[in-house]
Amino acid sequence: MTINVRPTGAATTIGRSSPFFEEEHDMLREQVRRFVDEEIKPHGEAWEAQGFVPREVLRRMGALGFFGIRYPEALGGSGLDTRGSVVLAEELGRSTFSGVAITALVHTDMASVHVFNAGSRHQQDNWMGRIIAGETICAVAVTEPDAGSDVKGIRTTARRTADGYVLNGAKMFITNGVHGDLYCVAAKTGNVGGGSKAVTMFLVEKGTPGFRVGRALDKHGWRSSDTAELVFEDCLVPHDAVLGDEGRGFYAIMKNFQNERIVIGAMAMGEAQAALDMTIAYVKTRKAFGQPLWDKQAIRQRLAMRAAEVEAGRQLVYSAAWRDARGEDVTREVSMLKAYCGELVNAVMYDCVQFHGGMGFMRESAIERMARDARVQAIGGGATEVMLEEVAKRL
Repeated sequence: MTINVRPTGAATTIGRSSPFFEEEHDMLREQVRRFVDEEIKPHGEAWEAQGFVPREVLRRMGALGFFGIRYPEALGGSGLDTRGSVVLAEELGRSTFSGVAITALVHTDMASVHVFNAGSRHQQDNWMGRIIAGETICAVAVTEPDAGSDVKGIRTTARRTADGYVLNGAKMFITNGVHGDLYCVAAKTGNVGGGSKAVTMFLVEKGTPGFRVGRALDKHGWRSSDTAELVFEDCLVPHDAVLGDEGRGFYAIMKNFQNERIVIGAMAMGEAQAALDMTIAYVKTRKAFGQPLWDKQAIRQRLAMRAAEVEAGRQLVYSAAWRDARGEDVTREVSMLKAYCGELVNAVMYDCVQFHGGMGFMRESAIERMARDARVQAIGGGATEVMLEEVAKRL
C-alpha cells in the first residue's frame, strides 16, 4: 500500500524544512511522527518487557505504507529514494524506543532489499507484496560468532547437490531472528577460505528442516528488538533459493552497506535529538541550589554545543542521502557519517544522563534506556574503527 501523502494544510507541522527534501518527504515525516506519538510511545515499555514488537503493529506499519517507501508503486510501494528511508529512520529514532526502530529498519532497509535487488521475478512475485504489507518480516543473516564487519570471513557453507543446496553453520546477533519469517542468508559456496567470489546469498523460510533458532539473545539495549543465534544443520534449500547469482553475495552485501549506514546514521541523529529535547526540558525545571539547572552556564553551553554537533551530523546524513539518490558515489561520506553519528549519539547520551543526575541512572527514566540503546550504534552496521579505515583509504 502506498503512503498517503495528501497535504494536510498550507504547510506541514514538522517544524523544519530542508533543501535536501521534497514535499512528499515532509508529508511522510509528519505521518511517521504521528504514528510514533500515537502508536509507539504509549506501548513501547510493554514491548521492551516482552522483548519484541507485536506482529499486529508491524502489519499496521505495512498498511500505512512505511514498509514500501523505497519500492516501486507497481509492487505496492511509494517509489521514494534514499531520503525516504532517512525520514523513516530519523523519526523512528526520535521515538526513544530504538528496539522498535531497528526492528522496522532491518526489515525495510537491510534485509528485504536483497529480495528486491537480486531476487528473481518468481521470488519477487512470491514475497514482495507480503513484505511491503508487513505480513512477512525479513531478517538478514550475515554476521557469525567469528565474522562481523569481515564478511569474507564467514564460515557457513552451502554445498550444491542434485536436490539443492545444503547449508551448515551458525549466525549470530541476527535482528528479527526469533520472530522473522524470511531470512536472507550468506554462505560460502566456493572455497571456505576463499575471497569475495565464494559468498552466495540464499532465501531461507522459517520452518525449513535443518534450520532453527539456536537461542534468543539477551541484550544490553534494543530490548524491544528480538535478536537470535541461528543454526543450520544439513538445511536443504532448493536451487531457486539462491538470491541473484552464485558467488555474487559479497557484492550484494557491499552494495547495500551504503544505504544501511545512512539509515543507521539517521536513526542515531533522531535518538540524539530526542535525548537533547528531553534533557533541555528537564534542566529548565529541575532546580539545584535554588536555581534551574539551565541557569548554570556550564550546563547550557554543553547542551548548546551538543545541539550544534547533532545538527552537523544530521546535515551530513541528509547530504549523503541526497547525493546517493542522485546516483553519486558516497562511500567516503557514508563511512564518515557512520563513524561520526555512532560516536556522537553516545557522547550526547552520556551528557544527557549526567544532567539528569540520579534520575538518569534509574530504569524508570527514558534517558537511561536511550543511553543503553545508543551504545550499539558505534558497533553495528560497521564499527567506528572499520569506518575510519574506509575514510582513511579515501583521504
